[in-house]
Formats: sequence, structure tokens, C-alpha cells
Amino acid sequence: MANRAHETTQQLKEDLHHLTQTIEELVTATADDSRSNIKELRDRAEKRLRETRDRLESRGERLYGEARDSVEHQVDALDRYVHDNPWSSIGIGAAAGVVIGLLLGRR
Repeated sequence: MANRAHETTQQLKEDLHHLTQTIEELVTATADDSRSNIKELRDRAEKRLRETRDRLESRGERLYGEARDSVEHQVDALDRYVHDNPWSSIGIGAAAGVVIGLLLGRR
């Protein structure tokens, strides 16, 4: 998962780099005041912006789905553990309550 996050970060950097290059070209082209050149560069900038936005949205949805699945799996495992070991779970909960109570009582 860490490798996939690194690849996603790298792809995002590349996308933003390409978008930045296109915008810089657009700014440079406006100095020429060549209408056809400006329109072409503007279209390319809009296209890259759309592509980058679409990639970010799809990655965000995918990452959200993966996180949700992971949390659901962990909740299911915890639920099974509590049902299989009710007295241990009560002990752990009581110990956590005592520790939190002591920490809050120090204030």
C-alpha cells in the first residue's frame, strides 16, 4: 500500500508539473499576442486541468473505498474478538477507563 501511495504521489507530481508547464507556455504565448497560438495553448491547458482533476477525483474515491474496506474489516475482527472473549474485552475496557481516568484526574 505504501508503494501504491508513492506511485500516486509521483503521478500527481508529474501531472501538476505538466499542467504548470502548459500554463507557463500560455503566459509566454500571450506576450506574442498571436490569437491562434493563445487559443491552442488555452485548449491544452484546459484539457490537462480536466485530466488532472479527473485523476484526483478517481484516486480520492479509490483511496476512500480502500480505507472504508480496511476499517470495516478491522471492526469485524474486533467484533468477533469481543464475542469470542467477552471477559477479556471487559478487562481491557476497564483498564483503559482507569488509565484515562488517571490521566484526566491529573489536570
